[in-house]
Amino acid sequence: MTAIRLDGLTKRFGDFTALRAMDLDIRDGEFMALLGPSGCGKSTTMNMIAGMEEPSGGRILFDGRDMTGVPMSRRGVGFVFQNYAIFTHMTVRQNLAYGPKMHGLPAHEIERRVKAVADLLQLTAFLDRPSAKLSVNILQRLAIGRSAIIEPAIFLLDEPLSNVDAAFRAVMRTELKHLQRQFRQTMVYVTHDQLEAMTMADRIAVMDQGVLQQVGTPLGVYNNPANVFVARFIGSPGMNLFRGRLAESDRGLVVDLGSLGVTPPLPDQLSAVARRLSGGEVFYGFRPEEVSVSAEGQGIRLPVTFVERIGARTIVHFGAGEAALKAVFDNDVGLSAGETAVIAANEKTVRLFDLATGLAIGSA
Repeated sequence: MTAIRLDGLTKRFGDFTALRAMDLDIRDGEFMALLGPSGCGKSTTMNMIAGMEEPSGGRILFDGRDMTGVPMSRRGVGFVFQNYAIFTHMTVRQNLAYGPKMHGLPAHEIERRVKAVADLLQLTAFLDRPSAKLSVNILQRLAIGRSAIIEPAIFLLDEPLSNVDAAFRAVMRTELKHLQRQFRQTMVYVTHDQLEAMTMADRIAVMDQGVLQQVGTPLGVYNNPANVFVARFIGSPGMNLFRGRLAESDRGLVVDLGSLGVTPPLPDQLSAVARRLSGGEVFYGFRPEEVSVSAEGQGIRLPVTFVERIGARTIVHFGAGEAALKAVFDNDVGLSAGETAVIAANEKTVRLFDLATGLAIGSA
């Protein structure tokens, strides 16, 4: 296993800066997901870790050793691409055995590794089949196996499941986590799919426009987003955010949301931090899962515009524009498009963000 440190890592392509002074520690044996929208710099970061791209600034260190100028072949990394990179003229067995042969391993060790990886990734039944005749799902499994079989200290995966069907993605999320635990590798996984990141990673590094936004455990990032971008990006749907102004009331500190009304008093801990904010303009945020329909009429009154029934849960859309809100309920919620409801947020899970900077203000 190997620890990775990115120290001020920067990458420029001409006048375009793809990555800005990124500092990140990836622990020995950790599963780290680089998560963000297309063009945020996550694949560029992985390519530099692998040695496929040279940094424009900063350093990459493996266990304290500076990798500047060290070629990919000497970095001890395994790489799985989105487009498989399989030798289609070979059988599955030959593809799996290719890497160990290039490393000069003896025949009995190659055979042992091929059997072990084939069993782990459910490829045993396909070992003697030509790779050109395999399904997309099996090809991706084979691509992962080809990199895993050389037992690299660092395993890099660049959106490996983006081309496969939903059912197979669910299976492979479990298999990849098992694979990482079995080989105890340091794994870096690039994805724009937050479900993949949340279910597999030990920690998530959220990126946007070449800037590292937040690093933390999946639940830590979900429950306490560092800024407005993370709040909106993480979650399905993302966090509801409304512009407002802090105001004192006889019940405590509240947020005046203008035409949407005034919120219930903020929790004491959050109030204490928010009172130090100059200007008092904030985003008032809460997760769609942390709301209820208020029978007492206290909350945000909005019309129901659309109801999405998705199996065990229902996503209800309220309002429009800056007054739009989404709420997640059980599938038996009794709301229909056209009616009006009063929505109340769970005050214990409310989050505030500085309107000027977008940064989180304390936590609930």
